[in-house]
Amino acid sequence: MMIITIDGPAGSGKGTLARRLAEDLGFYHLDTGLLYRAVGYAALERGVDLGNEDALVALAADVPLTQLNKTVLAGEVIGRAASDVAKMPRVRVALLDLQRRTAHRPPAGKQGCVLDGRDTGTIICPDAPVKFFLTACLHERASRRVAELTSTGQPADFDQIYQMLQARDAQDAGRSVAPLRKAADAHALDTTHLTVEEILFFAKTIVRDIMDPQRLDLCEGAA
Repeated sequence: MMIITIDGPAGSGKGTLARRLAEDLGFYHLDTGLLYRAVGYAALERGVDLGNEDALVALAADVPLTQLNKTVLAGEVIGRAASDVAKMPRVRVALLDLQRRTAHRPPAGKQGCVLDGRDTGTIICPDAPVKFFLTACLHERASRRVAELTSTGQPADFDQIYQMLQARDAQDAGRSVAPLRKAADAHALDTTHLTVEEILFFAKTIVRDIMDPQRLDLCEGAA
């Protein structure tokens, strides 16, 4: 079973890279951030206090892995709620087993899994043979978020998103439980001035050196 982890802050390109790698390799893609967004969204919808850990744990127990709607969960308000949810140790424990089981036994008979999030290489799958950590400057990440939201017809104010990302960066990096950080053996890449294809080429070059020879053909033609 091949496991690839991709961590980094919002807007760094980790989600796009994870989807593209999973598609090209025929692996399952697990966006771990969507799980926390789903819990945050459920809390907001049901009026649950984001500081009520017991209630959030109960919501985490019912996260539907196969029914995560990224469009619905993409809003910045939900993103902030997800960051609040992710600070709760027991919520993380409730979701950790699900994430690990998915990584090691992907749905639909997939032979590998690509996970992206903030602690996939440090906490969820620390023994993954391939790890990436993506970064980008805050201005570029805010611009990407604006483009992503407007492409789905959602309102997006650059200044507001910039400030929200800045606050979330501080919260994610400063939390005591599974903070955002680069795994010691992760391959780091600043994507600020790179295209999606350039990011994908970098990742495939790394993956190609580690994967079984019979699957290397799937990594060719990435230029």
